[in-house]
Parts: sequence; structure tokens; C-alpha cells
Amino acid sequence: MITAIALAAGTVLAVSALLALVRVVRGPTIINRIVALDVMVSILISALGVEAAYNRHTTTVPIIVALALVGFVGSVSVARFVARDEDGTGDEAGAPTTLGVDT
Repeated sequence: MITAIALAAGTVLAVSALLALVRVVRGPTIINRIVALDVMVSILISALGVEAAYNRHTTTVPIIVALALVGFVGSVSVARFVARDEDGTGDEAGAPTTLGVDT
């Protein structure tokens, strides 16, 4: 019974990873690709969780935590970069940035 559940979860995760990979390759914008890569990290975290539950061990918990932290920091960094770029406060024209200091 547990093997069937683990197999079903693995199948769902594999199909999800394949669909996210398609979005990485075909994504029309860089934001779509970044979101798809974030989904891939989440799928990897889920797969490690399923593997840890199936084998009844906790040795992969630090890896899961590290991947979750990297995924979160990466998503926040990209979101801040895109928000700054859309506001026009980036230095694409060569103008110096104030780095949050009001003058």
C-alpha cells in the first residue's frame, strides 16, 4: 500500500517536473522561466520529502531546509530586481543608483 502511494506521488512529481521544464524552455519571458525554476526547486523538495517518508529517515531534512532557503532567497532577489527594473530606477541608462539613500 505504501509503495503504491510513493509510486503515485513520484509519478505526479515527475509529470510536474516535466511540465515545469517545458515552461523553462518555452517561457516567453524571463519571469516565466524563473517561476518555473522556482517550481522545479519546490518539486525537488517534495521529492526529497517523499523519499525521506518512504525510507523512514531524517537525514535529508537539512538538504530540504537548505533548498527551501535557496529557493526563497532566489525568488525574493529576482522579484526585487524585476520590481526595480520596472520602476525605472535601475541603471540601464548609466545613471548612478542611490541604493535606497534619499538625497
